[in-house]
Amino acid sequence: MFTVPPIKGGAIQVLIDGVAPHLNKNHDLTIYCISDPELPDHEFVKGVEYIRVPRENYVYNVAIKLAEMTANKYHYDVIHVFNRPRDLLIYKSAMPESRFVISVHNEMFKEKKISSEMGKLVISAVDRIMTISEYIGTTISERFPSAKRKMKAVYSGINLNHYKPIWDPKAREIRQALRKKYGVENKKVVLFVGRLSAVKGPDVLIKAMQQVIKKHPEAVLVIVGSKWFSDDRIDEYGKNLRELAMTLGDKVIFTGFIPPGDIPKHFLLGDLFVCSSQWQEPLARVHYEAMGAGLPIITTNRGGNAEIIKHLKNGIVIDDYENPSAFAEAISFLLSNDEAANTFARAGRALVQANFGFEHVANRLEKLYLASMRRIKE
Repeated sequence: MFTVPPIKGGAIQVLIDGVAPHLNKNHDLTIYCISDPELPDHEFVKGVEYIRVPRENYVYNVAIKLAEMTANKYHYDVIHVFNRPRDLLIYKSAMPESRFVISVHNEMFKEKKISSEMGKLVISAVDRIMTISEYIGTTISERFPSAKRKMKAVYSGINLNHYKPIWDPKAREIRQALRKKYGVENKKVVLFVGRLSAVKGPDVLIKAMQQVIKKHPEAVLVIVGSKWFSDDRIDEYGKNLRELAMTLGDKVIFTGFIPPGDIPKHFLLGDLFVCSSQWQEPLARVHYEAMGAGLPIITTNRGGNAEIIKHLKNGIVIDDYENPSAFAEAISFLLSNDEAANTFARAGRALVQANFGFEHVANRLEKLYLASMRRIKE
């Protein structure tokens, strides 16, 4: 859990921060989040109220604030709880007159996360359930069929002003400067952006590059990110990853931790983007970011990834996700076929512009909130 705005990152925090100014145009918006030494505990920014609460006993302290408001005959029309279904019951007991929306960004309704009894209580208590992908919705409805009538997939998005395609003149200048910084001016850059963990599969990608460079000696892999969201600490997996990369010499470049605000421009480093996820990814937001930057995408058919990346339309979807050769083949195809790469890139950018800007996400959320207040199926 991190704070909002996302000064230390976090996909959910980025989403909240992105939709807030759009929702605030027609509604009074209050955001409760974790406190941070760099931010005040209470402030108004451009009309949005921020109430930041210490991490320790966070849920109960927020509930106390809600209960105090209830005692003073005040309640929020809608309370949107992010990714913490069990906490919703505590908040509802503190402010029972409000309508409640839960958004689910991970497999939070699996047996290892929530008991059957508790899950049923949450489903009964909530007015609407937002899922970050159809895949996540399926993980809920398969176990709790009664949830289906309350559920709707609301895909994430990006700030289109922060993500410019690589063919944009201003983006080209940033791209050239970054590529010079990392010494890849005349290279074909295969880009990975994400946490350095086994579930994200950067090791599979490094192994794939061992094959790619035989056909494309000008190719390099740039790995943007670190193990942790907010700093550059290296764990055992990270050490092993670097040892594996050493076999390729200067063909693999690690940027280390990049502050969240600098991530958008780092997508401009790439000629193509690879999401090598090994786990059932809910739907990684890097797909929206890479499409926003105008990069052709290679992703895995895991979780919700293939819901927005359509094979041979706006990218390549790999079924054999554990096999480095499958990635090597896809990467080599895009490096050898400029026309296909450009077609995928422009299709992706068009898709994001039409559907996945934060204003689009905010509009879909607003409809969900209004539906929760009417208690009718949207």
